[in-house]
Amino acid sequence: MKNISATLAIVWRIAAPYFRSEDKWAGRGLLAAVIAMELALVAIDVLVNQWQNRFYSSLQASDWDSFVREIWIFIGLASAFIALAVYKLYLNQWLQIRWRQWLTRHYLGEWLQGATHYRMQLKGDAADNPDQRITEDVKNFVEQTLTIGLGLLSSIVTLFSFVIILWGLSNAAPLHLFGADLMIPGYLCWGALVYAIFGTALTHWIGAPLVNLNFEQQRFEADFRFNLVRVRENSEQIALLKGEGAERGRLLDRFGFVIGNWYAIMSRTKRLTAFTASYQQAAVIFPYVLVAPAFFAKKIQLGDMMQTASAFSSVQGALSFFVTAYRSLAEWRSIVARLDGFEMSVDAAAHLPPHEPAIALKAGGNRNITLEQLCVNLPSGTPLVATDAFSVQTPERVLVTGPSGSGKSTLFRAIAGIWPFGTGTIFVPEKAKLMMLPQRPYFPVGVLRDAVVYPAAPGAFETARVRDALIAVGLPDLAERLEEDGHWNRMLSLGEQQRLGLARALLHAPDYLFLDEATASLDEPSEARLYRLLAEKLPQATLVSIGHRSTLEAFHTRKVTMVKHGAIHVLGDGGVPVEKEPSAAR
Repeated sequence: MKNISATLAIVWRIAAPYFRSEDKWAGRGLLAAVIAMELALVAIDVLVNQWQNRFYSSLQASDWDSFVREIWIFIGLASAFIALAVYKLYLNQWLQIRWRQWLTRHYLGEWLQGATHYRMQLKGDAADNPDQRITEDVKNFVEQTLTIGLGLLSSIVTLFSFVIILWGLSNAAPLHLFGADLMIPGYLCWGALVYAIFGTALTHWIGAPLVNLNFEQQRFEADFRFNLVRVRENSEQIALLKGEGAERGRLLDRFGFVIGNWYAIMSRTKRLTAFTASYQQAAVIFPYVLVAPAFFAKKIQLGDMMQTASAFSSVQGALSFFVTAYRSLAEWRSIVARLDGFEMSVDAAAHLPPHEPAIALKAGGNRNITLEQLCVNLPSGTPLVATDAFSVQTPERVLVTGPSGSGKSTLFRAIAGIWPFGTGTIFVPEKAKLMMLPQRPYFPVGVLRDAVVYPAAPGAFETARVRDALIAVGLPDLAERLEEDGHWNRMLSLGEQQRLGLARALLHAPDYLFLDEATASLDEPSEARLYRLLAEKLPQATLVSIGHRSTLEAFHTRKVTMVKHGAIHVLGDGGVPVEKEPSAAR
């Protein structure tokens, strides 16, 4: 019961926001219409149950006129049933797509808010494969929540509707055993209840492991699919290393988890299906066994017996909702658990717990970026970089050097506000525009013009400006392909990608431009031309570069060197070292 209440609380937390959102009236209206149609279908079932009594009684009495009349009544009921069933499905699907659309936008907004998606990876979150959560799990959650919810509602209404009928029929057709009538009030209702309780208890006992098995199956499937995508994205490196055999073995190992878990699901499902199928088949004959003695004793007519069997079947079916829907419920609970894990992971990455120290990013009162008592840590808490009272002044050009692994790129991430691990404060001028250019820039799949101006909206820059920027960075051929659609990270060399990244910087004209080895794949003359281009086109921008080539010093007015243990030494103009003692790494 505790698990059920916890699951329902999670479902309410995930589902309720949509029905309070900007689309609430459409969602509530569609849901109300679907519920009304579901109740109308139950009402038709009640009318059909009563019709069965009259129809079979007319057959027993050989009453032709009554038979014809009942046929016409059935046609009317069947027509209404078909119309309601069709439009209930249509409106249900309409509600599903609107709900899924809102929920997908909500999750995308939360996941891509700030650097939450990046922090989730850094923290090693439990919500593996966010892509699956936002696609398959959202779709299945909406679909199965409506299906199970409406099924449960229908079962409850059906139960109350037919219990009254079945109770009355129990009195009209008393239990007849050994030639005597046993007056047990509502014995057919009690029989259906005992039968359903027995079936539900055994079904849960057999099928309970399916919840965890379905959860694991989705995880293994997503992990296998993710690694296939990784192979596709890194096909060049794999081919160069001739790593196809290693990749095949690694992928087959991961697929082995899919197969092994699937066999476990098969075994458990076989047992569950064997029981539920037996249970449902026995339910067909069970009511006849109960009322047949009264029929053969001439206590009731054929119509009464058929109506009793139909009402018993409806009550028993309503009471056995959890038996018939158990597999769906198991899958649904695993979906709810995955979405719950995703939400918690997003929330944990977006809002670090109060007891965890974090680097504070604040608006500064001057035009400089200042690092105060800053200690940048790894996610494990190990100190990486430490400094105090360090400033990047406008519009100076700073070259950051140091051995690999000393934390240069991580320091850039902290300044960008996406690395929270550590202590201290980073002051950034208010309304200042910062741009980070990594060694391997990102370009969305699509039209080249839109990829270059990213993250600005398509059309934010005139085509002529984009073309001029590409020509300026040495890509005249690409300047003629602005309307071409493609996967540019895959189609272009790393050097061409770095040139495109610099073209993006020219268009956006940031106040602070951080280059994290953003020209490392270019030859030295090309690198020099591009740095001169930046000085010409962005004279007021503050430039901070990470690089290892000594030739870069000519294009910077200041050199900062990171030495071991995270200490930062500042070198002034003319190569005269001016050392500032950093704060101790904490």
